[in-house]
Amino acid sequence: MTRKKIEIKKIDNISSRQVTFSKRRKGLFKKAQELNTLCDAEIALIVFSTTNKLFQYATTSSMEQVIERRHNQLAPIQISDHPSVVLQAAESDHDFNYEMLRKKEEEKAREIRQLNGEDLQGLTVQELSKLEEQLIKGLSNASKVKDEIFTKEIHTLKRKGVELTQKNHELKQMSSSVPNGQRNSFINSIVCNSSYLPAEEDHGRDTNLKLGLP
Repeated sequence: MTRKKIEIKKIDNISSRQVTFSKRRKGLFKKAQELNTLCDAEIALIVFSTTNKLFQYATTSSMEQVIERRHNQLAPIQISDHPSVVLQAAESDHDFNYEMLRKKEEEKAREIRQLNGEDLQGLTVQELSKLEEQLIKGLSNASKVKDEIFTKEIHTLKRKGVELTQKNHELKQMSSSVPNGQRNSFINSIVCNSSYLPAEEDHGRDTNLKLGLP
């Protein structure tokens, strides 16, 4: 009676799949050991199960030695030996990089159009929800930056107001010591030389420094 041939395809039953994996793995490692003994071949096997469990077998003292030997065998091709192969590889890399950059540029352009409310046809509900979250987040960040700028401007204006008040007080004290006949010319000279509110920085504002006599 001949043995029934097993069809090679993925086993649907999980328990049967695990049993078959265990048996076949042991058989594979046994065949590797036999090949090493019969032919004096160096063999390294690495197997990951569906549960991400590692199984390995090496005929030498360590798996690292076999892997290192493999890396040494795959040394870079010398240009002087095979210039055409290297040129083709370089051209292939260039084409691949160009195509990758082109796709990224198209994706970014599409994202910008979608953020502007364009090219929304074909998007799923999840994609539209994600786009909405991005817009809300961007609006929140813009409002936050705007509030920070307004706060800085308010602090700057308050500081200038305190400086002007202090300067006005000092000028009042200075004018009180000037004889009455010279006060008008003194005030005019102070106003002309004042630099606290230059016209080029405060368009449309009254730049005259007002002094109150005691």
